[in-house]
Amino acid sequence: MTSLATAGERVAPAPGSPRGRRAREVRLGLVRSVPLLPSLALLALFLLGPIVYAIYGSLTNRTLTGPNAANPSFVGFDNYTRLFASSDFWTSVVLTVVFLVASAIIGQNVLGLLLAVLMKNGTPTLSRTIAALVVVAWVLPEIVAAFALYAFFASEGTLNLMLDAIGLTGPAWLIAFPMLAVILANVWRGTAFSMMVYSAALSEVPPEINEAAEIDGASAAQRFFRITLPMIRRSISTNLMLTTLQTLGVFTLIWVMTGGGPGFKSATLPILAYQQAFNFAQIGYGTAIAVITLLIGAIFAMVYIKVLKPEVD
Repeated sequence: MTSLATAGERVAPAPGSPRGRRAREVRLGLVRSVPLLPSLALLALFLLGPIVYAIYGSLTNRTLTGPNAANPSFVGFDNYTRLFASSDFWTSVVLTVVFLVASAIIGQNVLGLLLAVLMKNGTPTLSRTIAALVVVAWVLPEIVAAFALYAFFASEGTLNLMLDAIGLTGPAWLIAFPMLAVILANVWRGTAFSMMVYSAALSEVPPEINEAAEIDGASAAQRFFRITLPMIRRSISTNLMLTTLQTLGVFTLIWVMTGGGPGFKSATLPILAYQQAFNFAQIGYGTAIAVITLLIGAIFAMVYIKVLKPEVD
């Protein structure tokens, strides 16, 4: 009997021991996770389910019409092999990276931060005017904004009419410079979000810190780069992640303005996936492009999360 009791004592850790505390934490974690089960079930159904189905679809030869539409076959990685051998795909990858870096990482974030600083240091009238002009572009439905920007950059559009008024001849922007046009359009459309994020972040910077630095002789530029930016670094990282992921999925703006053309000169990955799936009826092949786009977004998200993690104090 004594030996059995001794064995039982070895199996059941003392409540105050490290092993006992870990077991208690695990039990508490499981109990606290119970209210999250409905949310996890919904995420699995509406997020994980479509992703798994899309991955499976990318491994088939499903088409929009014909016998493979009703009875697709499993082809393994044939779509990906074909994809990686396509020059159009690699061109689209480069265009997607250019579009992301120029319009989201640089354009929206830099311009949004500059506007936020201008609003903070400007007069109330100037701040309200800037906010109204910038936010209008953001609140417009995407399809309305896309048609407005198409009218602005078209050969006989607003931009060229303005250039004609001052004696200059504008090119056919959507044909000669399609990527530049859609990058500027996306910057115009998305800057308001960054501006509001940075305005909120700047309002949380204690003014006494900048005042102390000014008394110590720090210039405005030194105060901005050495005090303000480090203090809002978490907002910058979060906003970079949000704008990057949103820009990666931009479709309507580009499709209305250029349709991915001329040729494939403005076909980012979402546009290329749509063209292959619906214009050329290759559903499986187009789904493979969509899966690659999803992976690129996941990579960007993991990078930003890694950047944010060490900043948790």
